[in-house]
Amino acid sequence: MNNINHLHIHGFRRLYDIDLEMRPLMVVIGANGVGKTSMLDAVNLLSASAGGRLNSSLNSMGGIADLLTAEKADGLSLLVDMEVPRREPLKYELHITPKGQTYAISSEMLSQEREIAQAPFKHIESHFGDVRYYEIKKNKLVRPSWEHNPFETSLSQVPRMFYKPEELRRILSSANLYHVLDVKSRAPVKLPQAMKPAELPGENGEDIVPFLYYLRETSKDCYDTIEDTLRSAFPGFENLGFPPVAAGMLAMTWKDKNFKKPMYMNQLSEGTLRFLWLVSLLQSPGLSTITMIDEPEVSLHPELLLLLADLLREASGRTQIIVATHSDSLIRFLRPEEVVVMDMDEAGHASAAWADKLDLEKWLSDYTLDEVWRMGRMGGRS
Repeated sequence: MNNINHLHIHGFRRLYDIDLEMRPLMVVIGANGVGKTSMLDAVNLLSASAGGRLNSSLNSMGGIADLLTAEKADGLSLLVDMEVPRREPLKYELHITPKGQTYAISSEMLSQEREIAQAPFKHIESHFGDVRYYEIKKNKLVRPSWEHNPFETSLSQVPRMFYKPEELRRILSSANLYHVLDVKSRAPVKLPQAMKPAELPGENGEDIVPFLYYLRETSKDCYDTIEDTLRSAFPGFENLGFPPVAAGMLAMTWKDKNFKKPMYMNQLSEGTLRFLWLVSLLQSPGLSTITMIDEPEVSLHPELLLLLADLLREASGRTQIIVATHSDSLIRFLRPEEVVVMDMDEAGHASAAWADKLDLEKWLSDYTLDEVWRMGRMGGRS
């Protein structure tokens, strides 16, 4: 699995200048308002830019002016690089600046360092609408002969590139951000759902029924792992059921050995629904290369957080996971090399550091990681 191994964010809300190594599992902790969710949003904006959704994503966030670090930044910059075996990393840079009531892509570069004394190899080079990309057949940088949308990145528009640049485009564009699951009375996760192939349970559980049903039919081992995890979390749990309720529609039931009749999804507690969704998501064979989850601990009993930590760790072998959390209890079950601590400086700008870089060894010999955090030895506290 190719991973993004470095992230630089400049001028995005409180993230005035964040430079961070990326790892397979990143659990971001810190006080309220320090920028944990902003980090997820910045990566999600980068994903939108690679997938041709930059304009709609910026509009949904209130526009470029609302995103810039107040009184500091006159533009927004995002940079990532991706590991390439036996070669230098691929580097992608995107700079966006306000232009009247809208924005301009002031510069964009997709490049790769080469041997000493050679200039970097450029796949894309763009400055304020002067776009050039590497044309494989012509073996050089050329300008588009087709209509180029100035409000979307060249990365999302240029024709098919070499294998590794295409892999970077796919990784970024397919990243998924999951917020706290909707469990209101008419939430999708509580309702019958249409039978259809589904690779994921959906951002709000809108596909969890067909996902689990088809997983049971096509990947029994994976489905059994989900049910075994639910049995570990809920000792009374026996199995899930999928009764038809109308033509092409299935409901889902939860059988508990303490009750004669199975319960439907609308009868389960919020914590049970959210844990079921999280287990389904993290065990899914269809996970994208980058998976972001905001506050997965919401509604979960503290005893479930050990299982959640194990699920996140296992899934990080199949997807790069970025989590934002407020939970002391979840941190207890994590390792320093899995935790990013976010803090604020005197100017109100965010900083980010890996916990295993904070010289915590003497504290961890006597305390658990969550206790060290609560004592303020890692920062990240209000």
